Amino acid sequence: MEKKLTESEVKKLNSKKGMLALLSKEPLNIERALRFVDYEKKLEKLQIELIRLQTWAINNDERIIVVFQGRDAAGKGGAIRRVTERINPRHMRIVALPKPNEDERSQWYFQRYVEQFPKAGEMVFFDRSWYNRAVVEPVNGFCTQEEYEIFMNQVNDFERMILESGIHLVKIYMSISKKEQAKRFADIKSDPLKQWKMTKLDEKAQALWDQYTVYKKAMFDRTHKENSPWKIIRANRKTEARINVINHILKSIPYDKSLEI
Repeated sequence: MEKKLTESEVKKLNSKKGMLALLSKEPLNIERALRFVDYEKKLEKLQIELIRLQTWAINNDERIIVVFQGRDAAGKGGAIRRVTERINPRHMRIVALPKPNEDERSQWYFQRYVEQFPKAGEMVFFDRSWYNRAVVEPVNGFCTQEEYEIFMNQVNDFERMILESGIHLVKIYMSISKKEQAKRFADIKSDPLKQWKMTKLDEKAQALWDQYTVYKKAMFDRTHKENSPWKIIRANRKTEARINVINHILKSIPYDKSLEI
């Protein structure tokens, strides 16, 4: 027996967003469409709060860093897009650094990240960060064991200095299951519009899953501190993860929630 729709649900489906959600994928799935409409409404409210947060930061010369780490295909880029798509682009930056060049390899490891730090009134979002050296680099042989240990011995002091300088630091780790990662990789490979996302590292991610897990646990054990904690976002469902990411950012920064925008 089919579920009878409530008046509220019918109203949602008859909206522009509802019709788009209903017709965008085959076969028609009413429950999925209703979930998407609810997600879009939640997202809009949270994005208004992000504008309020940014306005507060601009007015008060605050500096904000949000670090995104996580498994390959965990949805970091998609989450960052939803966080940033409505805020003022002149007062925010998304940083996704390529592998270091020869000069950068000779510098203090943290130096090229420090050069990307926010100025007064700015928000910076790192799509992967200095924490590459905690997981990605040792797993793939891009650093020595000595370089790894030096990083792990320095990173907590580095973040203490960031916080003591007055910068707000939010650390987010997006987590997916091995099965979900395999599913997303298959989707990327089969979609001509997404194939560019697949890297050589992604190709090895499933085979190196257990090694990533070992280093990930070590990272949490040694860098989850009271003054700079990690927030693990379960990301098997992308829409839910994006909502949770924005909620966490808003809860982590003591902005003026009564500010008019």
